[in-house]
Amino acid sequence: MPPMYADIWTAGKGMYKIEPVVADGGEVVIYAPHITEVSYTHGRLIEEVGYHCRDYFVAQPERFAQYPGGVLAHSTHVKGQGTYDAATGVERPRVQVTLATGISAEHCARINLGYRDPKSIDIAAWTGREREGILVVPRAGEMLYRLNREAGKAAA
Repeated sequence: MPPMYADIWTAGKGMYKIEPVVADGGEVVIYAPHITEVSYTHGRLIEEVGYHCRDYFVAQPERFAQYPGGVLAHSTHVKGQGTYDAATGVERPRVQVTLATGISAEHCARINLGYRDPKSIDIAAWTGREREGILVVPRAGEMLYRLNREAGKAAA
């Protein structure tokens, strides 16, 4: 994510604008070592709610009734599509969302997102590997991607 995104509240665009072209079971890595905050404005609320798919909230309306809809919407946009089984309490996101930011592994676990040390990522080594299923989007969040099913590839 470019430096113009200061927290995950704004950098979440890197997930929901690319998710449509990620295969089921795939992973979106939000690479932004400069980000150290979940949200400067809504951080406390997001800490309480965490990141979950829409079905998680729909199945438990009374539990989340006191939270602003914008916070819940942000949570679902960043976590992406998925399912939640209220009987078992099991949430199954369609894709894994991993933060490679200045936010710690422990913090990521508390908010229900994956963690990767940003120092372990070599962007140059990931670039140009689309045939292997790896897509690097240098200015993520600026374009909404859709899958061109006829061509079998991502289109902005």
